[in-house]
Amino acid sequence: MEELILAKPYRGVFFDLGGTLFGYEGIGRSSMAVITEAAQRLNLDLSPREVGLAYRDASRAANARITQRDYYLHSELFEDTFAEFAHRVEREVDDELMQWFKDAQRNALLDSMELRSDCLDTLEELKSRGLYLSIVSNIDDDYLVPLVERSGLDSVLDHWTSSEEAQSCKPHARFFEVALEKAGFSADEVLFVGDSPEHDIDGAKAVGMRAVLIREADVTPPLQTGRKTLPPDHEIERLSELKDLVAS
Repeated sequence: MEELILAKPYRGVFFDLGGTLFGYEGIGRSSMAVITEAAQRLNLDLSPREVGLAYRDASRAANARITQRDYYLHSELFEDTFAEFAHRVEREVDDELMQWFKDAQRNALLDSMELRSDCLDTLEELKSRGLYLSIVSNIDDDYLVPLVERSGLDSVLDHWTSSEEAQSCKPHARFFEVALEKAGFSADEVLFVGDSPEHDIDGAKAVGMRAVLIREADVTPPLQTGRKTLPPDHEIERLSELKDLVAS
């Protein structure tokens, strides 16, 4: 496989989290279970299909509003989505129900996200070559830290940076700059690996990083708008392909 060679060797690899180190396979099912219970708590007389369509449309509307910001919390995104959903089905949401929904969505996401089968082996191999490894993810701290610790990633990562810590979300440059400052690297010394063309590839390349897009069959990354994006420097289907791709 062709190696990605820079004018100087890579010193680090930065990874997105969801869809990159973790797969999305179980998230849809667990999220739908929360939405179904939410519909019951709202006393909706709708079919599961009608509930799903109403929530899908509410999610799209909330995503369009929230992601216009340079920075947002995922808890805010879930809150806005549920409020929009309730509005569309003509229901009121009190503080207690809203807190239940945010907690349930968070727990469903944490419980359903699983490391890719080749993740730890790949990261351990890259680490053994002396590469600095980090997560740079649009995620709240109370999602990121439990996922890192539960999965054992804390044993192979040098650091991790959430959008909450950076007070900025990808693709905005400030988020990448915060991660680079923590690592002490320039952009051309780091390879970025992510699944989102709009957030990961565009954002990384805009600050001068090379970028690898990882694709998951039949999965569209969340919060995409469909806009035209920059091409990645390389595409992979499995993390293990990085072993041959990255020259340290």
